[in-house]
Amino acid sequence: MHPQPGGRPLSDERPAFPARLLLAAAVALPGAYLGAADYLGLPHPHLPDPVAAAVFGLAIVGAAFVLSWAAEAAQVDVSAGVAIALLALVAVLPEYAVDLVFTFQAGQEFAQQGTCTPPPGQADPCSLALANMTGANRVLVGIGWPLVVLVAAIAVRRAKHDSESTHRGRVALPPVMSAEVVFLGIATLYSLSLPLRSSLTVVDGAVLVAIFAGYVWRLSKAPVEKPHLLGVAAWVGERARASRRWWVTGMFAFAGLVILATAEHFATRLVQTGTGLGVDEFLLVQWVAPLSSESPELIVACLYAARLAASQSLGTLLSSKVNQWTLLVGTMPVVFALSSGGWHGLPLDDHQRLELLVTAAQSLFAISLLTDLALTTAGAVTLFALFAAQFTASIVLPAETNRFVVLGLSALYAGLAIAQLVRRRHRALRTARDGLLTPLPRLAERP
Repeated sequence: MHPQPGGRPLSDERPAFPARLLLAAAVALPGAYLGAADYLGLPHPHLPDPVAAAVFGLAIVGAAFVLSWAAEAAQVDVSAGVAIALLALVAVLPEYAVDLVFTFQAGQEFAQQGTCTPPPGQADPCSLALANMTGANRVLVGIGWPLVVLVAAIAVRRAKHDSESTHRGRVALPPVMSAEVVFLGIATLYSLSLPLRSSLTVVDGAVLVAIFAGYVWRLSKAPVEKPHLLGVAAWVGERARASRRWWVTGMFAFAGLVILATAEHFATRLVQTGTGLGVDEFLLVQWVAPLSSESPELIVACLYAARLAASQSLGTLLSSKVNQWTLLVGTMPVVFALSSGGWHGLPLDDHQRLELLVTAAQSLFAISLLTDLALTTAGAVTLFALFAAQFTASIVLPAETNRFVVLGLSALYAGLAIAQLVRRRHRALRTARDGLLTPLPRLAERP
């Protein structure tokens, strides 16, 4: 054994180049080329919508694997929290791409018409922008978080033993992740005021972006710990320091470019496929497009959970939620202002305010479940059941009837959250103090 320049011991025989990395890149490249060629006007085959959606979807899957390996290897040089935050930021690029495209189109419509009211037979672009954002947030919490608990439970059963973070019926977060919980809580409390507005303004954007900046600054104070790496991540992590950092940076860049090149096309082709089948465009934008754009982070989370690293799995989705509820929502009014050529905020009608209300209420309930830094099977089932109820109602019920369902679910989310916070008030106060004030190196030392 001899020391690595980065401080980690290396064996005298390094493993061969991992074929899985080449396979993931090969799977991602066809979709990446099709997407980039379309943007750049290069020659490319014109595929039917279902086939194109499959090609773009495979590209996102390949990029998700590369992302997960890069994030694991990055923990050799930066704290796990920063690595997970960077992973989450890159993983939510599809959602940024799709949502900001809708927002830009809404700004152009507003600049031309002075309103977001579309011509007859067309969907409201402002409504589509908010539908995609709120739908993505609810999918992440209502499907993603329960999915982590399910995959973790299956992994524990197969392994026949628990891990530090993965237990039967419970996924635990380390104390240092109290920062994610607290900053999501701060953003959620602010978001509860958004349904009271007539527009989403640049001031709202500045507040939410500032919350995100505070979150990143807080994570930067976390200590670097030696990770336990396997497979491709181990191969990258065992390079010399300079080589390792080039590999990690290159893998993040590759995955990010693939996601940017394919995300909008993947969502668009899925929506067009559904439209061809006679499905309502608003429902497609609210549910189908988010399911597709959230797929990289859901895949990465499942990869972590399957390896009994459920704290990283849930931490990735938690960080993604912080990203979406701060940076994404905060940039929407800025993009709208740039597109419309003025300072008018993104207009909110009654329907959009209801969507923001139920999304904020769901977020509040999700935070209340994590006050003791764990998500139990009961909590996961409740999140999924309430999400499934609202999802089903939005599809089968008329819009006017669905309004009452949304109001009822919002009240139920809020009531459950208050009950949880009151019952766990002492633990919630401790988590809040740890997330904001306790030095992260001290939290890292806690069992």
